[in-house]
Amino acid sequence: MFDLSLEMLRVVEDAAIASARTMGMGDAHAADRAAVESMRRCLDTVPIDGTIVIGEGERDEAPMLFIGEKVGSRSHENPVTVDIAVDPLEGTNLCATGGAGAITVLAASESGGLLHAPDCYMEKIVVGPAAKGAVDLAAPVKHNLKAIARRLQRGVDDLVVVVLDRPRHQQLIADIRHAGARIRLISDGDLSAGIAAAVAGTGVHAVMGSGGAPEGVLTAAALRCLNGEILGRLIVKDEAQKERMQAMGIADPHRIYSTPELAPGRNLVFAACGVTDGNLLRGVRFSGDGVLTQAVVMTSTTPRVRFIDTTHLENKPDVKVRFR
Repeated sequence: MFDLSLEMLRVVEDAAIASARTMGMGDAHAADRAAVESMRRCLDTVPIDGTIVIGEGERDEAPMLFIGEKVGSRSHENPVTVDIAVDPLEGTNLCATGGAGAITVLAASESGGLLHAPDCYMEKIVVGPAAKGAVDLAAPVKHNLKAIARRLQRGVDDLVVVVLDRPRHQQLIADIRHAGARIRLISDGDLSAGIAAAVAGTGVHAVMGSGGAPEGVLTAAALRCLNGEILGRLIVKDEAQKERMQAMGIADPHRIYSTPELAPGRNLVFAACGVTDGNLLRGVRFSGDGVLTQAVVMTSTTPRVRFIDTTHLENKPDVKVRFR
């Protein structure tokens, strides 16, 4: 695969700017629609033969970026075949209310490089490189926290664990507090939290609990580049969902997936851009001279993580570029 990283950067930046223009307006659907339409439009300018493997849902439910949709300009003689997973706007409610941590996200790989995860919940645990191999999704919470603390050479009471603030996590929250660790409850955005857990200096040491399975695959793509770890197990809601999983090729719905199983690609590209300010990325800023964005782009083939500040200049003769 040729280097797609800057092309993917452009896609998430455009989507972030489009959704940021709806920030604080109280309309989550409008924010999501702006991101989806921008991302779709931009992807169609990239010289690839792309297939959406994780998107906004099935074709009947999503007019754009649905699972199985073809994207890319395909204008070149031999366009690169790419599987693409997108979350056009993680944290639609955060964007609508002006809350912290909304981001636009995309991952790409060669064909078959990303698990075709169904739209269901996934039980997850995410840790950074230091705790890689020390956790077990089937182990008690206290055991995992002690293992993480041991690897980090600190006490359990020094750990910060991110958990989605949901009624289903009441017991998990109680177990973490009983073990002595601290908790950061978030209303949305377990994907960005998972990335933060694998980046030193963010103050996040682990993410626990259940969230979307598609977000789990996107997190795995990022952690393959960051040398972190995610373990995930699909949560089967009913028999219909179990049959849907089997139709997608998932024979054992209770299997615990490792990071390389969720994102097995050899040539992974991950890109995210901040929409509103968060732990990892600053949000979009509008000025009289242009638009400022902050993004992260990662690649696995050539191990590289770039944090990129970009000024998208207005087309004016007296435009100024400021040092950030």
